Order: sequence, then structure tokens, then C-alpha cells
Amino acid sequence: MEATWRWALVTAIAPVAWGSNYFVTRHLLPADEPLWGAVFRALPAGLLLLLLARERPHGSWWWKSLVLGTLNVGAFFVLIYLASQLLPTSIASTVMASSAGVLLLIAWPLLGERPRLLPALGAAVGFAGVVLMLAPGAAGGAAAIDPVGVAVSLLAMCLSSVGFVLTKRWGADVRVLPLTAWQLLAGSAVLIPVAAVFSGPPPVPDGTELLGFAYVSLVATAAAFLAWFAGLRRLPAASVGLIGLLNPVTGVLLGTLVAGEHFGPAQLAGTVLVLGGVLLGQRRTKAGVSAPIASSTRRRSRSTSAPPAPTPDDAAPPSPAPTPRR
Repeated sequence: MEATWRWALVTAIAPVAWGSNYFVTRHLLPADEPLWGAVFRALPAGLLLLLLARERPHGSWWWKSLVLGTLNVGAFFVLIYLASQLLPTSIASTVMASSAGVLLLIAWPLLGERPRLLPALGAAVGFAGVVLMLAPGAAGGAAAIDPVGVAVSLLAMCLSSVGFVLTKRWGADVRVLPLTAWQLLAGSAVLIPVAAVFSGPPPVPDGTELLGFAYVSLVATAAAFLAWFAGLRRLPAASVGLIGLLNPVTGVLLGTLVAGEHFGPAQLAGTVLVLGGVLLGQRRTKAGVSAPIASSTRRRSRSTSAPPAPTPDDAAPPSPAPTPRR
């Protein structure tokens, strides 16, 4: 149990860093360069991790890296940027927070992880907290919500959820460090020709933008994805998805403390619900813990029990009668 909480804390680095990424991107990075911005975020992180890993893809991992890099990096980074431009921050964050439930459902057919009661309740409680925390910021009402933006945000959430579950399914035999590096570089390889065609030559960042790109690449990408994939390897996908609810919480808190955005009773209650949902989803029932122990005990008792008594057919034949003397 202690190890589970330790890895949950490690995994929490990712959504906290991703929540801060919204603030850094909005205030420090150019707003009109989504494609090259995604490249500047993914490529340096991938090169750094590959330098540390010193391991190239092998065998099927060439095409697996391309698939995962497209889902988790290439398409995801660009779609998130578009969604943030088309939707209010509260709506986009709420849609992305629903990935906790999507991971819970996708993990069933792809990983064989059946939804459990406590993670399902935790996802419901956490999502209710996100809605409560962010809904007051959605000014303008339903008429102001762009359906294209909602569709883009849902697509980003679904693609990344599938990519994360496939990473857990395929990556059991690969170290987390090269696994992360390969995805970031594969995603960059997909993005660079697209950015060159649709956005022209790459822009030259100024000093402030360089600082922003350094943060989103090293902290919100390299460190965050390492922590996220390490958690996916050691925790159920449903539990990792619940930890991801800390993403919008971080965004709201940074907006309040740094940018002076409003933080009222609804935001406070929503934050408490999100944290409660995360904690609820990490709990293990006694039955869920004792069942494997009991089954293993039964297996050991069967293997160490005394062998069955021999049947009459297996009994040793009687010794022959002595022959009489003549």
C-alpha cells in the first residue's frame, strides 16, 4: 500500500506540470504558432531523454513509437492548442478532465482491467468537482460554446487516452526513459513536415519565449511524461486517470495566485471534491487485497498437501510364498 501511494505521488507530477503549462503557454509563448510550438516543446525533450537513455528503438518498436508518438505527442499537442483557442478555458479543461472516466473504460477491453467500484466513484466525484470548480468561469452561456472546439477537445482527450493505455499495454518490456524519448521524437518527426508546409519556416523566439519553451519542454514534457508513464506501469490505468484530475486544479490555483483570477466558494468546494475523488480512487478494499492472498494460499496448500493414499491397484504386490523343502 505504501508503494502505491509513493507511485501515486510520482504520477501526480505530470498533471501538476501540465496544469502549469496552460499558464506558461498563455502568458509566455506566441499564440499564433501551434505547430512549431508543439515541435519546440517535444523535440528538445525527446533529444535530452534519448541522450540519457542511449537506446534506440528495436524491432516492432519502430512502428509502435510512431503510433504512440502521434497519439500522445503530435496530434495531442496541436489539438490541445486549437481547443484552447476555440473554447473558454473552463470548458476545455472540463472536457479534458473527463479522461479519467475514458481511461477507466478503455482499460477494460485493452488491458483487462475491470472497472472497480472505488475508482468509478472517485472518477464521478472528481469530475463533479471539476465541473463545480470551472463552470463559473464559462461566461457567455451555452450559446458561446463552439461545437467545433468541443469536438476538437474531445478528440484530443480520446486520442491521448488510447495512447496512454497502449503505452501501458506495449511498454512492459521497455524502460520508461527510452519509451518516453521514442514517443517524443516520433511525435516531433510527424509534426516537423506538417509545420513546414502549413506554417512556413520556424519562428525565432525572443528571450521570454525561450524561457517559456525551456519550461514546457523540460518540466511540462520531459519530466511530466516520465512521471506519467512510470505511474501507468505500476498503477491501474483508472487510478492514473483519477490523478490526472489534478491538472485543472493546478490551472485554477495558478490563475488565482499568480494572475489574480477569481477563486470563490465554488472553486474551493470543487477542489476539495477533486482531491477527495483522487484519494477515493487510490483506496483498496480489503476484499480486493485479501482475495489474491487467499487464492495463493490455497494454491500453496494444495501443492504442499500430503499425496493421496495409494489405490489398491497401486499397492505393492504381495511377496511370493516360500517354496516347501523336499
